[in-house]
Amino acid sequence: MYRTVGSSNRKSAPNKFLPAELKILSRLNTPGRIQQFLDSEIGYNVEATGETCRSPRRVMRDRVAQCMEGALFAAAALRHLGLPPLILDLESVRDDDHVLAVFRIRGLWGAIAKSNYSGLRFRDPVYRNLRELVMSYFEGYYNDDGEKTLRRYSGAINLARFDSINWMTSEQDLWEIPDYLQVVSHRDLMPRGMERHLTRVDERSFLAGKLGAARKPGHPH
Repeated sequence: MYRTVGSSNRKSAPNKFLPAELKILSRLNTPGRIQQFLDSEIGYNVEATGETCRSPRRVMRDRVAQCMEGALFAAAALRHLGLPPLILDLESVRDDDHVLAVFRIRGLWGAIAKSNYSGLRFRDPVYRNLRELVMSYFEGYYNDDGEKTLRRYSGAINLARFDSINWMTSEQDLWEIPDYLQVVSHRDLMPRGMERHLTRVDERSFLAGKLGAARKPGHPH
């Protein structure tokens, strides 16, 4: 999950990967392997939320990412497979937002994501439309008070629109992308007034969602 902190001026390297980076990407020849790489080889940086927005190049080099950075990396890896580099923003209340890299195979949608919550990561491509895909995250999207907090979602955003800032290889933080997600149109998941009918997450589901979560030193969550 992420918070934005504002944009910065940049001078970027060309949007082209180096041979060593292409060697990594060549191993990630399915969406599932991209997710596996994010889970097993890229650490979740709890300190970086709202402080960094690394490019895929920097994620591969630093071997750490939060959700925005993971989605950008996954989108670049999907592009390497010949798929469009798409991301989707999940908007919440009383919680951080979350970003997915989304893909479509034979007309069905799936997703790749980096998250500190076990239920907010990969989805197989079995969903007929983006709303179905987004709703699969609803029950596992909750805050520390056990409130189910997911409320809105964006459409699929093609990161090719950011090629001019060399989003795949920039050495600068990519604040232009999360800033764009803050202003792009989002769709409501439920009618107004339905929030008061929602139940809180039960204790077992709460603990399961945080299984293996990275924590700040000395922080209980």
